[in-house]
Amino acid sequence: MFADPTGRHAAAFAAVFAALYAAHQVADHWVQTQHQADCKGEPGWAGRLACAAHVAAYTLTALVALVTLILATGLRLDPWGVGVGLTISAVSHYIADRRTPLRRLAELLGKDPMWLTRGGGMYALDQAWHYGFLFVAALMAAA
Repeated sequence: MFADPTGRHAAAFAAVFAALYAAHQVADHWVQTQHQADCKGEPGWAGRLACAAHVAAYTLTALVALVTLILATGLRLDPWGVGVGLTISAVSHYIADRRTPLRRLAELLGKDPMWLTRGGGMYALDQAWHYGFLFVAALMAAA
């Protein structure tokens, strides 16, 4: 299904992943407001809305990165695949940034509660989660 003897698909995937990774770093650490960072994991509608606002800005940043990639390189991407990839990225990002689902998964897997809380574990697991789903999103966007 993905056989590509020319390597074009692999090159497109690599370029898209690099763009999404860069956008992730910018959106998560520069674009995200302090309010969003402080409140996105809070219970109730205030937390959900802060998280949704962060994910919207995050996804817009990713879209800008992909459009810039396309304009700078002439890379052709299927809009449907880009939409699927960005949706995967957005939904997975929202799930992780609501905090409770990721913490429950970490606890289920036996992660040390002290490492999670004081050793940087939640941040490390959050970023690993995002990078894993950026990989999937890039596969979809470059397909």
